Amino acid sequence: MNRLIAIVGPTAVGNSRLAIRLAQTFSGEILNADSRQVYRHMDIGTAKPTPEELALIPHHLISAINPDAPFSLAQYQEMAYQTIKDIHRRGKLPLLVGGSGLYVWALVEGWQIPRVPPSPQLRQRLEEKAAAIGPDKLYQELLEIDPAAAQKIDPRNVRRVIRALEVHHQTGTPFSQLQKKQSPPFETLLIGLTCERAELYRRIDERVDVMIAQGLIKEVAKLVTMGYLTLPAMSTIGYRQIGKYLQGETSLEEAVQQIKHETHRFARHQYAWFRLNDNRIKWFNISCPFEADVELLVDSFLANGCREKE
Repeated sequence: MNRLIAIVGPTAVGNSRLAIRLAQTFSGEILNADSRQVYRHMDIGTAKPTPEELALIPHHLISAINPDAPFSLAQYQEMAYQTIKDIHRRGKLPLLVGGSGLYVWALVEGWQIPRVPPSPQLRQRLEEKAAAIGPDKLYQELLEIDPAAAQKIDPRNVRRVIRALEVHHQTGTPFSQLQKKQSPPFETLLIGLTCERAELYRRIDERVDVMIAQGLIKEVAKLVTMGYLTLPAMSTIGYRQIGKYLQGETSLEEAVQQIKHETHRFARHQYAWFRLNDNRIKWFNISCPFEADVELLVDSFLANGCREKE
């Protein structure tokens, strides 16, 4: 059976760095599982791989669409499965990397996603409603209609909240009840990276400072001039706060602190997707040397598969 390596864990823990190392060691290619890195023009704030890293290892589904383009989980899954198939055909090892739990589990568990076509009119109404009443109140509506789906969606991910509401409005059935699973045509090894919370927060704060130094303000200003400010994609942490700063609604210092605080909160939410007690995930604490152990695990998996190791 074909193999897939999935590297998961909270933001800023070092997943991308490990993926590049494994890709070099095991002749792999990297497949993005970050719901914001799929967008063009959003590079610094989404912590995309650098041009040097992109040149070092083939990366897929990064900067694939414009921020104003409709893009659903079903579309991502279809594109990702085709990419995995192509990587296998070339005799390479696909490495799925990213912190969007929705994307990761949709691929690994083979979710049968409802093929409900988007309704531009309904989406526009819901986007306007989110802007008027706030994302939190829109999320509360989803929580009342479909608590099972709401628990799997970050309240600040307006696009995903809107999609779940859209499916319910068009089918009359909760989004969570329409999802079934079918095992994908590959076997997956799930590797998780983690660390103590204080260290994770330190790494997040350091990365936010680097983003500001690299030109996040200029990047957001460019997106504003392109007319993207009010799009759901711009609700992404970092872009929303810097957008408010550029509009004079907050100071830069306050915006930076809000980015750090919201990213801490987002990292905690990621552990709801990737649980430390999930025995499907082989966890490694980055506070100790772990790379050699990961390579041994991957080598064994490629030779024997998960079932023979268990």
